[in-house]
Amino acid sequence: MLKKNCEYKRCLPADRQEPKEYCGLFGVTNNRQAVWLTYLGLFAQQHRGQEACGIVANNQGALSIHKDMGLVSDVFSEQVLSRLKGNMAVGHVRYSTTGSSILKNSQPLLIDYANGSICIAHNGNLVNSFELRQKLEKSGSIFQTTTDSELIIHLMARSNKRSLEDSLVYALKRVKGAYSLVMMNSDYLMGMRDPHGFRPLVLGKLGASYCFASETCAFDLIGAKFLRQVEPGEIIFINNQGVLKSIKPKELVASHYAFCAFEHVYFSRPDSNVFGQTVHTVRRKFGAQLAKEHPVDADFVVPVPDSGFSAALGYSQESGIPLEMGIIRNHYVGRTFIQPAQDARDMGVRVKFNTLKDILKGKRIIVVDDSIVRGTTSKIRVRNLRKAGVKEVHLRISCPAHRYPCFYGIDFHLSSELIANKYETLQKITKYLEVDSLSYLSLGGMLSCLENGSQNYCTACWTGKYAVRAEKRHSKFSLERRCCGQGELRV
Repeated sequence: MLKKNCEYKRCLPADRQEPKEYCGLFGVTNNRQAVWLTYLGLFAQQHRGQEACGIVANNQGALSIHKDMGLVSDVFSEQVLSRLKGNMAVGHVRYSTTGSSILKNSQPLLIDYANGSICIAHNGNLVNSFELRQKLEKSGSIFQTTTDSELIIHLMARSNKRSLEDSLVYALKRVKGAYSLVMMNSDYLMGMRDPHGFRPLVLGKLGASYCFASETCAFDLIGAKFLRQVEPGEIIFINNQGVLKSIKPKELVASHYAFCAFEHVYFSRPDSNVFGQTVHTVRRKFGAQLAKEHPVDADFVVPVPDSGFSAALGYSQESGIPLEMGIIRNHYVGRTFIQPAQDARDMGVRVKFNTLKDILKGKRIIVVDDSIVRGTTSKIRVRNLRKAGVKEVHLRISCPAHRYPCFYGIDFHLSSELIANKYETLQKITKYLEVDSLSYLSLGGMLSCLENGSQNYCTACWTGKYAVRAEKRHSKFSLERRCCGQGELRV
């Protein structure tokens, strides 16, 4: 239960006004530089998780690990990397979606069980984790962490299946929700996606070495060739010699896909290929479509750095209104600077962003942003633009209004915390944000910019239509996990 002296709103730090990243995965096999390549792969995907990171190395069947809270460059020194040896490795950067933000929940998880040592790196969220954990604990399981990822290993251990393949299929057909996984034991590197394909996972090759990553930008950094996506419901096994085997069990086949559309809106790096499309190209299409749907006369189009830039470029090109860098982001501000107190939020936004007063003074501007979640940061940003002397502020958002929580790995708040629900109408949101006009990209307009067919994308955070329903206690359970830093699995 929530503690009596705990108020959920007061427990939300200021930097939670924006949606948090998922997690980033990387794995490579059959390479003497496996650990170094994994370090680089995580570095390229640092945007997907900034709370903790870790690497597990496989040295002739013996698995060793190093992980800690913090950024990749802080956790892995040259000395640490030199101690991790092996020709196979798995890495993970984390933002907590299930389980509190503490070291024991950082990944990869390295676990010893009856069939030897195995590690798991997970991107996503299991929606039946509470129910599964209760059943396993009643039957004697003892958990080391409060993350849902550990459930998969416990299910494998209880499967009584002889082969790795059979025990893995046994576990995966019992979990529900979103998962892209990179796993490793003494013999194999494995990559897999859930049947609906919520989370991205890609396969690449570097010489004779195969590698997995959440995003293709990791392959670009290490010089690997992007081969293809890991298909939804597919499990790929790669041994120490680089021999690949792919299976797609019938138990893991879904009637439809549910690719997360928010990857293209916000999460992924613009230079990555996600779900078969380059992210920058998609965001630019969002902006162009937004200009068609919601034109306005103004002097400049101003992007909110950094995820709003591509959409702003598209808006500018379609509308013919010049693009101007009126808001500058400080890239060297860590998340730890932001303080949870309400009176510190304005300072937090000003530390992250500054305005070009000489450019903006007296101008009518169109501010293009990727999304609005709670709206607090957007409101402060608008006030700072007014202080800079901006004459008119027209806010354009390159996705629909968020009205529903996500149970698949995004740290969206309860529906009551989302500005589109709290203020109900566009007019009320416009008044709250203190802008001259506000418009969102329509759902149909957004989906028209995506390939693979609109029916193959998850739009639950905008429509409330969930591909996989969460367990009854899941939303209450998620609230407790985010509150007060507690990670206990109690309701």
